[in-house]
Amino acid sequence: MSGPIIRVEGIGKKYRLGSTISYDTLRDHITGSFRSLCHIISGNKKSKRGREFLENQTLTDNCEFWALKDISLTVDQGEVIGILGRNGAGKSTLLKILSQITEPTEGEIRIKGRVASLLEVGTGFHPELTGRENIFLNGAILGMTRSEIKKKFDEIVDFAKLEKFIDTPVKRYSSGMYVRLAFSVAAHLEPEILLVDEVLSVGDVEFQKKCSGKMNDVAKEGKTVLYVSHNMGSIAQLCSKAILLDYGKMVRFDAAQEVINQYIKNTGTLAKTGAIKITDRMYTTRGKKIKFSQVTMRDSRGNVCNNFLYKEDFSVEIDFDIYDNFERGVIGIGIRTLNGSLVTIAHNQDNNNGNIEDIARGSYKIKANFNNILRPGIYSLNIKAYEHIINGETIDVSDLIQFEIANSPKEGELMPVKMRSGLVEFEVDWSLEELAASFSYI
Repeated sequence: MSGPIIRVEGIGKKYRLGSTISYDTLRDHITGSFRSLCHIISGNKKSKRGREFLENQTLTDNCEFWALKDISLTVDQGEVIGILGRNGAGKSTLLKILSQITEPTEGEIRIKGRVASLLEVGTGFHPELTGRENIFLNGAILGMTRSEIKKKFDEIVDFAKLEKFIDTPVKRYSSGMYVRLAFSVAAHLEPEILLVDEVLSVGDVEFQKKCSGKMNDVAKEGKTVLYVSHNMGSIAQLCSKAILLDYGKMVRFDAAQEVINQYIKNTGTLAKTGAIKITDRMYTTRGKKIKFSQVTMRDSRGNVCNNFLYKEDFSVEIDFDIYDNFERGVIGIGIRTLNGSLVTIAHNQDNNNGNIEDIARGSYKIKANFNNILRPGIYSLNIKAYEHIINGETIDVSDLIQFEIANSPKEGELMPVKMRSGLVEFEVDWSLEELAASFSYI
C-alpha cells in the first residue's frame, strides 16, 4: 500500500447546544417550563468563557454550532501527524470521525486499511470481560483471525506488564492499567492506521516513554499515526507534520516544528515585545530585598526588539530596585525552548564585570551581552535573583519574553543549514593531520 492512506474532503460536524430529542411527555413539558423560569430569573447569563466560545462559532437560529468546519487534508502512508489546538478546537471530534465513532455532518472521508484508536480510557473494552477476552474482542473487531491474535498475545501482555491481571475483569483495573492494556492492544494488533488521543498522560513516565518508542516503531513499519497531545515536546519528537485546529477550523498543516511555533505564538501568554514591565502581581515581594521592574532585549544595533537575525548578538537589560543591602547578590538569565527545555542559564557572577555584592538600596540596571549561537527558532527568557547565602530567598520570574531567531542571516553570512538538528551552533575549528599508514596497501 502506498500513497495517500487518508483523504479528508470538506468535512464538518454540527451539534445542537443544550438540546435533546423531545418526546412531548408531561415530564418534558414540566421540565421545559421550569428551565424557562430559571432562565428568566437568572437573566439567562452565560459564563465569560462560554460567551467567548459561542462568539467564535458559526451559530444558526436553532443554537447549532460547528465543532469542525471545512477540514480537508491528505495523509500519506507511514506519516506521523500531530494534532494541536486549544480545548474545544475540535481535535477529539476529528479523531472520532476518522475512527468512525461518529459521522460527519458534511464532507467525505476515504480511509485505506484497518484503524485502531485509543481515544479515551476504556474505549472499545467491555468492563465485564477479562483483559484476555478484551484482547481477542478488539482483534476480532479489527478483522484479525484468532490465530493472528494468538501470535501477538504474549507481546501485548508483556508490553502492558499485566501478566498477573490478564484474567481479571477490566472493570477492576485502575485507569493506568486500562490505558496500558488499551495502548498495547491498539499498537500490536497490526492496524494500518493508529489514532491516539492525549490519554497517554494517564500512564506513568516509564510507560509514556515506552509508548513513544512503540509509536516510532509503528511508523518505521510503514503504519500511519495521528496523535493528539498538549505536550509540545512529544509532538516535536514523534511527528513529522502537525495540524493546528482553532474553533473547528484548520489553521495550518505543515512541518511539526513550524506548527508548534505558530500554536504557541497564537495562544501563549508570553510577552510579544522586546520589553516588559514587571508588576507586583507576578510574584510576591514580601521578605525580598530586591524587586525587578523591567526587562528589555536589544539587537546588535541597540534597538528594542524580540526578533533577531541568525548569528546576530543580542543583549538583555534588567532594571531592579534594592530595598535593603543585597548580600552577595546573584542575578540569573535563563533561555528555554518553547517545549520547556533549558538551553542555557547565565549568572552575573560568571565573571567579575557584573558583581553586585552588597549594593546599597537604590535603583539599578544590569546588562548582559549574549554571543548568539542559537539555531533559528522561538525561545523564552526568564530571570531570577537570590542572595548567595544559606537560607537565601529567590525571586524567579519565568517566561517573560518570547523571542525568535529568524531563519535569515546577517549580510555576508551563510544561510543556516536546515537539516542540522540541535539548539545551538558553535563555531568549531577543524584540523586534519595525516598519520603514518597503519595498514598495507595491496
